[in-house]
Amino acid sequence: MSSPVLIDLRSDTVTKPSAQMREVMAAAEVGDDVYGEDPTINSLEERVAQLFGKEAGLFCPSGSLANQLSIRMLVAPGEELITETNSHIVRAELGAGAVFSGITTRTWLADRGLLSASDALNIARPDSGPYLVSTTAIAIENTHNFGGGTVQPLDEIKKLRQESQSLGIALHLDGARIWNAHIASGVEFKEYGKYFDTISVCLSKGLGAPVGSLMLSTKDRVIKARAWRKRYGGGMRQAGLLAAAAHYALDNNLALLKNDHKRAKEIAIAIAAVAPKVINPDHVETNIVGLDISSMKITAAQLSEQLKASGVLASALGPKYLRVVTHLDLTDSDIEKVNQVLPQLLQRALVS
Repeated sequence: MSSPVLIDLRSDTVTKPSAQMREVMAAAEVGDDVYGEDPTINSLEERVAQLFGKEAGLFCPSGSLANQLSIRMLVAPGEELITETNSHIVRAELGAGAVFSGITTRTWLADRGLLSASDALNIARPDSGPYLVSTTAIAIENTHNFGGGTVQPLDEIKKLRQESQSLGIALHLDGARIWNAHIASGVEFKEYGKYFDTISVCLSKGLGAPVGSLMLSTKDRVIKARAWRKRYGGGMRQAGLLAAAAHYALDNNLALLKNDHKRAKEIAIAIAAVAPKVINPDHVETNIVGLDISSMKITAAQLSEQLKASGVLASALGPKYLRVVTHLDLTDSDIEKVNQVLPQLLQRALVS
């Protein structure tokens, strides 16, 4: 007897390549990418770099590697990267900046991860001399994952760029979900790109490709990063199969993100109707719904188990924080079920 199919809202990384995407992958022209001879990889790197107005791109197997290569190009060992407290680069990459690159970090805390340029600038300490650590780069995450899919305001990005540039501090964009930010805000990719020295983008989240991220920057930085990618074990051979999936995702799935945003908003509205302290639907801008259940006796882990028993998977990312993420593999009937089950469980927790 087969197990019942679960509605998986743990992340947008759980998507599987469609039949059409698999056909494109199977037909991909390939070569040895470590030798720079995979034409599909090369065309993807050129395409995405041009999309963001950058000179060059480097295909990586993961967003974490794309982030780590980026900050290594900007921050020397013993120097400092600053970023928001709950950003992916310091919370979910297992201390890689320190382990691999000798990079120290400090953070500022922002509600929902929302960028205020002054927050970053207030703790930045460039050119601190021989006795104190110097800030040489700032990382911004857009959208902000653990903040609930927050889209960063362009005006604050512009202000941060202007002030940080005058201080000699570089900017890195963790743009794993920059596609969602673009769809939600209407800001063009090149507009985002011109304010950052390095950028990482992910194809295996909302866009539905099975594997792959890119690091974008100048030709010189990308050449250096390519050597470090190999050193870290990230060099791949006939990886054009993966690049073909990424091309397909950009051609066909980018516009579908608006559906994910609509469904996330619907979930938030359904929750707020019974438990308004748990979520503010106005804050749900993209495909992530972050539930703050600190006002309830139930824990996120307990709620997650109850959801699983009802056929829905979610992520307990803290004692009182549960995350659900919409993606292109979901159906309207999936969302209808979630909008019945989740409010019911929350209502039960409120009266228990």
